[in-house]
Amino acid sequence: MNPVDRILLVEDDPRLAEMLTEYLSQAGYRVVHAPTGRSAMEHIAAAEIDAVILDLMLPDMDGLDVCRQLRTVSDVPVLMLTARGDAIDRIVGLEIGADDYLPKPFEPRELLARLRAILRRRVDLRQIDAKRGVAPAGDEFLRFGRLEIDPAAHAAKLDGVPCELTAYQFDLLLVMAQHAGRVLSRDALMDLLKGEPLEAFDRSIDVHMSRIRAAVEDDPKRPRRIITVRGAGYLFAKVQD
Repeated sequence: MNPVDRILLVEDDPRLAEMLTEYLSQAGYRVVHAPTGRSAMEHIAAAEIDAVILDLMLPDMDGLDVCRQLRTVSDVPVLMLTARGDAIDRIVGLEIGADDYLPKPFEPRELLARLRAILRRRVDLRQIDAKRGVAPAGDEFLRFGRLEIDPAAHAAKLDGVPCELTAYQFDLLLVMAQHAGRVLSRDALMDLLKGEPLEAFDRSIDVHMSRIRAAVEDDPKRPRRIITVRGAGYLFAKVQD
């Protein structure tokens, strides 16, 4: 963990915010607290942030709206905190760009583990990109018919149009494309994504896969590129049209 990682904590409960700020500071992070959605967006615009811990229940705006606005300007990892009992809020949050979620009440150690996981994915991606920046051009670019995947640019395009994906969703798409034609179980995907904790991974992978399909498939309800193999995992098909 980089000791200068800056974490934006968006939480309106002052006691919880103080406790988390102290806990994360002791773990080596620099914590910036924003009690409202508006102040959170101001912090994002004013300074470099490495990850966001976002409460969905805010006094001035819904946390989902904050996440939507955030995704228009940044791909910074987002960990949602929610006290809502309705699973649909968590699903919507993942679909609009959050990387993980944690229901309240929670154990601070679990929050720290999840935060480290989403930060680790970003560090691993930067390292991969740095290596690919000096690799032969043929190793930098993947093409499957109308779908193009550029690891160096951290971007995918379908028919030349950029696919709207979070950093985590792009990572999933990339590792599947790099193993095209092979069925990957959740355990295999976890290993390829640098050891993402299986419990957290299982709870969100189907939502992320749905979002990826919406971005890269002509008809997400009849996928041809990302196939679910029941009881086995997922297959990235070598579609060439």
